[in-house]
Amino acid sequence: MLKYPCLVLDHDDTVVASESNINYPFFCYILKNFRPGAAITLDEYTQDCFTIGFSEMCRRRFRFNEEELVSEYQQWLAYIRTHIPPAYPGIREILHKQRSLGGKICVVSHSSAENITRDYRVHFDMEPDDIFGWDLPEALRKPSPYPLETILEKYSFRPEELLVVDDMRPGYEMAHACRVPIAFSGWSRKDFPEISSQMKALCDFSFDTVAELDTFLFGSLDKDGIIE
Repeated sequence: MLKYPCLVLDHDDTVVASESNINYPFFCYILKNFRPGAAITLDEYTQDCFTIGFSEMCRRRFRFNEEELVSEYQQWLAYIRTHIPPAYPGIREILHKQRSLGGKICVVSHSSAENITRDYRVHFDMEPDDIFGWDLPEALRKPSPYPLETILEKYSFRPEELLVVDDMRPGYEMAHACRVPIAFSGWSRKDFPEISSQMKALCDFSFDTVAELDTFLFGSLDKDGIIE
């Protein structure tokens, strides 16, 4: 018996290390083209994405209009098709344990469904059961409760049967709205103490390493997958 029949995972910087390897370098490239002379540090980029979200960062800090936001997204899609972020060690084992014991794996992310599916195939030899990504209309992306409400209804789960695993505030806001427990994936935020402190205070659980999450989820399972 699984502790959580359904894992609801963020993607970027929870499952794969994409912020410093993919998303931030690409955004710096976009700024050079859209706003010559403008700049943003990795720390500022991360903090803005945490507090107000990527789209609002573009609108407020750099005054992107809607046409520029669409262009940025289209160029980002093309970029990530040829740039695959590395997976965090230990995530593969968690996913395969969850799947082998009959659990669901859903992804709620600000990445596109296309590259999430690609990353799962490349790194984990599987695909998630459901993906709610950036492809959704903006009003339905997290922190909207829509993804969790859809999962709860589709599989007839109770909120306590889901566990959201995320590194950013929008994930917490989504989980909180649906009374779903949330774990902070702290392994990606060790260099951001302010974010770590806030998320640890907000979330039901916090893990500094992937191994800690693995033990929390499956540590009480015996060799036959039964809780001892």
